[in-house]
Amino acid sequence: MRFALPALALVAVLPAFAADDYKLGPDSERQQGVPEGKVIKMEPWKSKVFDGTVRDWWLYVPAQYDATKPANVMVFQDGGGYVGDKGQFRVPVVFDNLIHKKEMPVTIGIFLNPGNVPAADSNQKARSNRSFEYDTLSNQYATFLEKEILPEVAKTYKLREDPGSRAIGGISSGGICAFTVAWERPDLFGKVLSHVGSFTNIRGGDVYPGMIRKTEKKPIRVFLQDGSGDLDNLHGSWPLANQQMAAALKFAKYDYKFEYGDGGHNGKHGGAILPDSLRWLWRDEMKKQ
Repeated sequence: MRFALPALALVAVLPAFAADDYKLGPDSERQQGVPEGKVIKMEPWKSKVFDGTVRDWWLYVPAQYDATKPANVMVFQDGGGYVGDKGQFRVPVVFDNLIHKKEMPVTIGIFLNPGNVPAADSNQKARSNRSFEYDTLSNQYATFLEKEILPEVAKTYKLREDPGSRAIGGISSGGICAFTVAWERPDLFGKVLSHVGSFTNIRGGDVYPGMIRKTEKKPIRVFLQDGSGDLDNLHGSWPLANQQMAAALKFAKYDYKFEYGDGGHNGKHGGAILPDSLRWLWRDEMKKQ
């Protein structure tokens, strides 16, 4: 005999839709009287560490930068999505407002797109190197920053070299890349900002929670953001993966914060809380200014 489930029972098992209605606050908008930093489009970078790749990149230099004093540094993967003054993140605007209010240190921003391998001829498309660069668990991307990008920026601007004055962030695969850089090289970067980070099995990133629990604590500070509406696919569940990361960081007594909302795989939530995320990451650096 077959029994039909009551209508109410069917409704009960349906997933709830995420609101995902996050809005930007005043710190993400231009404010009267706040000095604006410069955003500089750099010449495309031809890498040797990622041999054969070319990438676009930008610098942000705050109005308060003093050439006699080294500045803090923050690197963003998928930099083109972070560097604009419109869109979900608006990092230069947020930096301008927080630096002006002395709620974060004078910081030079480095915004890097993933590398592309140029097409062999005009009938082909360039091949993206993004997943290899961002999702691979190795020190190669940290080496790329250490040997190529940071020295290039330091030719023009004076940068602090202690890891506590250096942060790195990104979205999705750029988020796990940021964590990997600090995990592999805590002597190079001491602060991590991950938006909807891909701590799933794209290239083995799902091992991090176990590694965090079984590895001696590293001197890094980590801010994670994710939402219940994030991806769930053949690589894994993004919401579950980020919750596992947060649980492991808590277990290992890291200086971490996890903001879990109802958003999807985008920058709406991360952008809305970006000012508070930066205040939290840089909360003890103002003493060094």
